[in-house]
Amino acid sequence: MQDRFGAAGRMRWGWFIAFALVLVLLPLVTETGTPTLLCIYALFALSLGLMWGFAGILSFGHAAYFGLGAYTYAITSMNAGESTAALLLAMLIPAFVAATIGAMMFYGRISDVYMGVITLVVTLILFKFMNQTAGDAYRIGSARLGGFNGIPAFPILNVPGDPSMTIFGTPFYYFSIVCLLGCYLLSRWILYSSFGRVLIGIRENEARAELLGYNAPAYKTAIFTITAAMAGLAGCLFANWAEIVTPTVFSLGQSAEVIIWVVAGGLGTLIGPMLGAAALGMLKLLLGTQTLIDNSLVLGIILILVVLLVPRGIAPAFAAWRERSSQAGISRQAMGGTRRRRRGSAAESK
Repeated sequence: MQDRFGAAGRMRWGWFIAFALVLVLLPLVTETGTPTLLCIYALFALSLGLMWGFAGILSFGHAAYFGLGAYTYAITSMNAGESTAALLLAMLIPAFVAATIGAMMFYGRISDVYMGVITLVVTLILFKFMNQTAGDAYRIGSARLGGFNGIPAFPILNVPGDPSMTIFGTPFYYFSIVCLLGCYLLSRWILYSSFGRVLIGIRENEARAELLGYNAPAYKTAIFTITAAMAGLAGCLFANWAEIVTPTVFSLGQSAEVIIWVVAGGLGTLIGPMLGAAALGMLKLLLGTQTLIDNSLVLGIILILVVLLVPRGIAPAFAAWRERSSQAGISRQAMGGTRRRRRGSAAESK
């Protein structure tokens, strides 16, 4: 059993290294704008997939933390004139908001249905409010919120301590990869730690976990906060990629899209949401160049097909197919060995 898990672990690390090498070498064959955006989408989906798939917490308003990260970065960088503090606050502010909301929900024993409504309402409030901040009175320091026009022309990422050395183009692509792979490794470490095992236990049976002495609301608030910080980081990267932040980052469509990415890629996995975000994000970009078919309609059809044909998601379905193929190969080898032994026994008896 130990050898089996060891082989599986080596295979997972092999896929991870291969995936990382592909990302690193990608700029040699194509421009980095689209791959950078897909990395950002993958990070956003990873944040929801970790919380929903392994803690059982579904947020219908996960875009709130994505948008908070984007706006926090834009506002802070305009006031500070550089990006170091803005990058940190883009994770800390969403984490603080999530910790506050999460503590009220989880310690208040709010049911899953009402929790979904609350998270959705928070996003809609932010979307509505930011759309109404067009006047000159709506400013934070030197940053005008801009209403539906958003905040343009803010400083992009720079080397810490040197605002003149900006990070854009291929270096920004590699920075996005580092953020994505770092969050992926952090997520794996969380899941393999005692904290992660307790989270999964709470997901399976919260009452039993509490009878064993674990503080379920504290664990759920903690993972809610961690994934909000990851979503905020994704929002910060998106702001730097687009070089403008508008209220659409809080839109209902943004929250719906990330849920579809996670479901299509495979709930209960880490690689699944990332692959789902990259694949469907690429499809969204391709569809954006035409006007015959509405993007939302296509995503809805894809969600229906995935639920009907591969309800566990693409990544788990592929893993199950590989497992069946491997078992079938082992069975064929065993049957072949049995036949050879029988033929040998028959020859000896003659």
